[in-house]
Amino acid sequence: MKVILQRTSRASVSVDGKIVGQINHGLLVLIGITHTDTKENADTLIKKLVNLRVFNDENGKMNLSIQDVHGEFLVISQFTLYGNAKKGNRPSFVDAAPPDEAIPIYDYFVDTLMVESQLKVETGIFGAMMDVELVNSGPMTLVLEG
Repeated sequence: MKVILQRTSRASVSVDGKIVGQINHGLLVLIGITHTDTKENADTLIKKLVNLRVFNDENGKMNLSIQDVHGEFLVISQFTLYGNAKKGNRPSFVDAAPPDEAIPIYDYFVDTLMVESQLKVETGIFGAMMDVELVNSGPMTLVLEG
């Protein structure tokens, strides 16, 4: 499982011109799921996301977690995180789990993140063509794998 994590002052995701998920101060989480991912992988990354200190304290140091700042999550599925462009000019996505494998893990991830964080969690629509807008605060972007 791969996650691209971006600290944001605001973010939204739209499908067919309609906003389907929107947050203010928080974290945009782009999640890619591969064939071998399990609920245990999701649990590991959820624990990391909830406790990761990526928000600034009163001294400007990244010492605060999303819970400390009462932030929000926007979680968006992105199979292209498992794209491989080493050969040729067209990426291969064979490492990305197909929807029938990925959707249950994605749903588990979102549901468990809501319970564990007790924060607002918005989402995109799995498999849809989505437009994502964000203001990356910092900028601060991390790649996590679990």
